[in-house]
Amino acid sequence: MDRMDGLCVTDCTRCPALVESRTQIVDGVGPADAALLFVGEGPGANEDEQGEPFVGRSGTVLDDALRDAGLAREDVRITNCVRCRPPENRDPTSEELANCRGYLDAEIDAVDPAVIVTLGKVPSEHLLDRDVAVTGEAGELFDVPIAGETRRVLVCVHPAATLYDRSQAETFESAVRRAADFADGGGQSSLGDF
Repeated sequence: MDRMDGLCVTDCTRCPALVESRTQIVDGVGPADAALLFVGEGPGANEDEQGEPFVGRSGTVLDDALRDAGLAREDVRITNCVRCRPPENRDPTSEELANCRGYLDAEIDAVDPAVIVTLGKVPSEHLLDRDVAVTGEAGELFDVPIAGETRRVLVCVHPAATLYDRSQAETFESAVRRAADFADGGGQSSLGDF
């Protein structure tokens, strides 16, 4: 039986391939009332092993960018579109994304962040419900209906992009700084700056 307790999915068998490939369900971490909610694609090998999103090399890049923007990992909430590791680190299928969407929407609704930051193409397209040119749109803010509410979504390149292409570092860091402005300014009050 599929179950969610608060912000944690306690049991889910909706995606047979993901159930088979996962070690555990990887729920979001961070404050339940965070002003910033970072959304990635899905857990990788390190995340699946440790049970926490963004703990591998990409997590180090994210942590460094947060620190440079005046935030700590503990200040933000970090989650993924799917909570189980796709086999061989492939992208989640549209069916897997749809199967897990209710959990993501419930988490967004419970946290009620000032801004949702999408980390990469998959979460950007999943939440904006359209094709996204992530590099070109990084740092841009969009009003999006999510789970019956209009939410602010800021597009960001995936931290791993900076590991493979150093020219993406400034794009990534700039988007994280822009997101941090919301946390510093109390969220909604600084939206006029954009």
